[in-house]
Amino acid sequence: MYATLTVKSSLDLRKVLMDKEYTLCYLPTFEEDMANVRDHIAIDLANPIAALRLIKDTEEAIQKRLSNPEGFKPYKSKRDRKQPYYRINIRNYAVFYVVIGNVMEVRRFVYAKRDLPDII
Repeated sequence: MYATLTVKSSLDLRKVLMDKEYTLCYLPTFEEDMANVRDHIAIDLANPIAALRLIKDTEEAIQKRLSNPEGFKPYKSKRDRKQPYYRINIRNYAVFYVVIGNVMEVRRFVYAKRDLPDII
């Protein structure tokens, strides 16, 4: 059985999407990416305060996006995807996630100056 949703305008659609509750899920690839970046900044660049600030800002940006993860333009990937990827920019880094049902699945955390189409 399918529910029918009548939407009169894009504002109505945004309200429907914003009223939906999402669950947050971090994939191991994201956690590994984040740990590698943290270690690089904290150890290699000898700036643990900057590493902690980046982690905090990333967590805040993800939490903020959780209220409406599908309300943004999907990232254009070279690859065919079952679900579109979305991007969150945090300084020189990018978080990539997908939405599957009511789950915001955070998949990657990468340096934004890299060749992203080959990575994502």
